[in-house]
Amino acid sequence: TNDTIPFSYIEATGRGPSRWGQLDPKWKACGDGKLQSPIDLLDQNVKVLYGQEDQLRRDYKPANATIISRGYDIMVSWKGDAGKISINGTDYNLQGSHWHVPAEHTFNGKKYDMELHIVHENSLGETAVVGVLYKYGEPDPFLSKLFPYIKSVTKQEKSLGILSPNEIVFDSRELYRYIGSLSTPPCSEGVIWTVVKKVRTVSREQVQLLRDAVDDGYEANARPVQPLNGRAVNLFIRSIWTF
Repeated sequence: TNDTIPFSYIEATGRGPSRWGQLDPKWKACGDGKLQSPIDLLDQNVKVLYGQEDQLRRDYKPANATIISRGYDIMVSWKGDAGKISINGTDYNLQGSHWHVPAEHTFNGKKYDMELHIVHENSLGETAVVGVLYKYGEPDPFLSKLFPYIKSVTKQEKSLGILSPNEIVFDSRELYRYIGSLSTPPCSEGVIWTVVKKVRTVSREQVQLLRDAVDDGYEANARPVQPLNGRAVNLFIRSIWTF
């Protein structure tokens, strides 16, 4: 039952996003935090920085992976060493990825159809998430590869065998960067967010597949945008894309 997931995205349940901070003492940041995610990435709040080539380097490699339904989303986890991203010389090892429908971050108030979060962690346990936004159009290659697995996903972890994270396409010359939080409880802060400005495409069938795979009531699993509270948001525009 949904009672096993003590938070909801539907306010009428009394456990919706505006109440998350009151549902569990460990989730206080969801209500009181000043660095919460997602946010609206507004042109007027953004500082543009050119030629910053080291803002995100990616060095992924194929590794064993699994898939599971957490009820409120579908998560792919890499079990071996699947490589890393480097942000300003600090390495963050790839952990996993999951999807939100519709997208959580917005660009100048515009909402998109899906968002992929790619989660990484460094040796100190600090988190860096890459967010990729999608609009309806051509199918997404990564979801196409996972199609049969998502169709039969359960609350039991299932092996995907060796999966290359390079199947996730997020090359872009423009990257937003800000300090935020996890967008689900416990909403822990201090997360380094990199949101790719280039919006990619996903088919309606693929989004429907993700909706069908989660528990009832979680078909729309996007937290509303949170106040910026004066945070700095940078937009890095690189001269070339470096892998």
